[in-house]
Formats: sequence, structure tokens, C-alpha cells
Amino acid sequence: MARKYSEKAQEKVGEVMHEFKRGKLKSGSGKKVTNPKQAIAIGLSEARKKGSKVAPRAKPER
Repeated sequence: MARKYSEKAQEKVGEVMHEFKRGKLKSGSGKKVTNPKQAIAIGLSEARKKGSKVAPRAKPER
């Protein structure tokens, strides 16, 4: 079952994916992002900072 995010969060991820596909997306360290999953994670993170309805980050299992 796919997760459902708010419209604003979906728009933000769409913008980030557009940057990723054009090769313009950079990570926090300044390196170019080459993994689409990483691009989605960046988009969701930016949406969270803006206050959009997004599920909290998954905690890694030990």
C-alpha cells in the first residue's frame, strides 16, 4: 500500500525530482545526488521543514 502525503508535500517532491532529473540536485555536503531514493528523501525532508503533512522519519532497526 502506497503512502499518502499532503498535496504540498507531493508538489515539493515533484520539484526535487525535476531538479534530480536535470542533474542539478545537490545533497547537504554539496555533491550531486545520483540515487532517486535519496532525491525523494530530500524532497520529504524539505516538505517536513515547511510544515507539510508527512509521516515522521523511519527509525532504523537495530
